[in-house]
Amino acid sequence: MSAKVPAETRVGHIHLKVSDLERAIHFYGDVLGFSLTQRYGDQAAFLAAGDYHHHIGLNTWHSKDAGPALERAPGLYHSAFLFPDRASLGAALQRVLDHGTPLDGAADHGVSEAVYFRDPDGNGVELYCDHDAKDWPRNADGTLAMVNVPLDVPTLLAEALSTQ
Repeated sequence: MSAKVPAETRVGHIHLKVSDLERAIHFYGDVLGFSLTQRYGDQAAFLAAGDYHHHIGLNTWHSKDAGPALERAPGLYHSAFLFPDRASLGAALQRVLDHGTPLDGAADHGVSEAVYFRDPDGNGVELYCDHDAKDWPRNADGTLAMVNVPLDVPTLLAEALSTQ
């Protein structure tokens, strides 16, 4: 495979099928902290960080009042939201925990620190922040040597609290 996309290419947004639009707007808006930028009645909504048009699309077009997707079916494993620093990651994690959402996991991958949980429809969500690229673990040949070690969640939360 020789075709390459430009290095500046980024994932622009995710668009999720949800069963309850109001519940999803509350979770992604009030709990995670994204701002509602547009709404199409009771069928769709768009949320963003900052002044972007949308990072998250939510709709009930084919999923209103449906149960979660089967865990062992093909589809999205999780959406991941990159935070600019540890303090903002810790603050977002505190809101998730205050909401009563249990964590599925928390890990330091050497390149990033991440927490994992499920949204109200059972969709996987990752919140993370990158370590400085100069500190990323590398093999002798220069390729990444990512790891999966436990993240010290209490310290992350305490550091976030101390910066507020």
